[in-house]
Amino acid sequence: MIKFLFLLSGILLCSNLLPAQQKVIQLYKGAAPGSESWTWNEAENDDNAWKTKAVYNVSHPTLTVFAPDSGSSTGTAVIIAPGGAFHALSINSEGFDVARWLVRKGVTCFVLKYRLARSLTTDPVAEMTAKWGKPDFNDAIKATVPLSVADGKAAIAYVRAHAAEYGVDPHKIGIVGFSAGGTVAASAAFNYTAENRPDFVAPVYPFFPPEMVTNIPADAPPMFIAAATDDGLNLAPHSANLYQQWLTAKKSAEIHMYSKGNHGFGMRVQHLPSDTWIERFSDWLSVNNFLKLVHPPEWATKLADWQIDEVKKKDDWQNLARYRKANSALAATKSTKPRVVFMGNSITDAWIRVDSSFFWGKNYIDRGISGQTTPQMLVRFRPDVIDLKPAVVVILAGINDIAANTGPMTLDETFGNIVSMSQLAKANNIKVVISSVLPAYDFPWRTGMQPADKVIKLNAMLKDYSAKNNIVYLDYFNAMKDELNGLPARLSHDGVHPNLTGYKIMEPLAEKAIAEALKRK
Repeated sequence: MIKFLFLLSGILLCSNLLPAQQKVIQLYKGAAPGSESWTWNEAENDDNAWKTKAVYNVSHPTLTVFAPDSGSSTGTAVIIAPGGAFHALSINSEGFDVARWLVRKGVTCFVLKYRLARSLTTDPVAEMTAKWGKPDFNDAIKATVPLSVADGKAAIAYVRAHAAEYGVDPHKIGIVGFSAGGTVAASAAFNYTAENRPDFVAPVYPFFPPEMVTNIPADAPPMFIAAATDDGLNLAPHSANLYQQWLTAKKSAEIHMYSKGNHGFGMRVQHLPSDTWIERFSDWLSVNNFLKLVHPPEWATKLADWQIDEVKKKDDWQNLARYRKANSALAATKSTKPRVVFMGNSITDAWIRVDSSFFWGKNYIDRGISGQTTPQMLVRFRPDVIDLKPAVVVILAGINDIAANTGPMTLDETFGNIVSMSQLAKANNIKVVISSVLPAYDFPWRTGMQPADKVIKLNAMLKDYSAKNNIVYLDYFNAMKDELNGLPARLSHDGVHPNLTGYKIMEPLAEKAIAEALKRK
């Protein structure tokens, strides 16, 4: 059930993005209301008891934007409020790392740096710890919380007012917060206006004592809560009370109370069930229809939500790991003979096993993976083809698309993926051979699909494209078809995959095409 558009974008986005590479928005024009006299500057500390980056002395609130690829966008936006007792922000584990995870789900994320109590030293964590529970700590919190909460609501209003700019649905804007940020998130569910009403809220181990739970609005947003019973700050009852209040008011709510996890687990890996809270959050977003694609490709309209979710959950669906070590070893070698990469599916994958002599001593590199469809091949085209710096690539793909191995696909989608591989190769000075799809009358693993006519149509598209773009077209089909436009028993054991006799027909055709490609300019 591939789903190339959003999965490819997810892969591209899973690289280690640095906050500096993201767009940063000033939440207010000029000084923030209520703190006009604040003159201190935001700073960061990497050496503290939290053992992670802490942002402190925020006087000018900002939003750092993490936007998904347009093809994977769900239109949902989330403001993310890190925690830190209103004295600092655990900006990675409870901010940027959360955004990086959610953006791969198609969620546009806005990491909020809200106003904090002033730190007089360069170690806000130590300073905060030293005065914990003392009058000056309580006074600082009392003065700061209303400003932080106002920043959370202003962030929601900002995203809603600029929804079109960020490709966001103005009715799919929520807020998630951790600890003190959970206070900001939960507070957004009370006393809101049409402009700053959140469409969902997700306080995670929030500080939110019962006295902060005021009248629950008639249109209160759905709420997701996560916390741990062994919370070292004894905040688990705050989460339980919030959940109970939402239930009593007959509002939608879900809670995950882990037995272990302590306070501040965020995106930290503790090898505990609490590590998976964000997956449960994703499940909850999905159940509440916040993860539907804005512009779903055709395949997505043919699958149930659970089927799409299965695709999203599959690890390494494009099988980038298959040839990773071999590619690394190959990169260190040189040869006087032109390198030729065969990119394909099981027909290519089996080729080197059925007739290894064809590959011996010719600098032919087999990069076939059984069962793959063209979107999977396109994703791995760079490491398995381009990075190997071949002179020629021979692309043989499409039959598994027709068989719907990874979900229904149109011929145009398959054709487009093969064209994209060809264009990537040409852009990297690699000569291209586009192979016809081999004949097939039926699929033994998926009978009754009548693929023969689709194979003929796809081959016609590929041949025409090749002719118009100075690409060698390798016609296996007409050399191997029978009277039913299938693959005859003498050439195959199953009507799809060639046997040795079949490969012996293909091999001289392939070598002739490679030679022709090498001559072309």
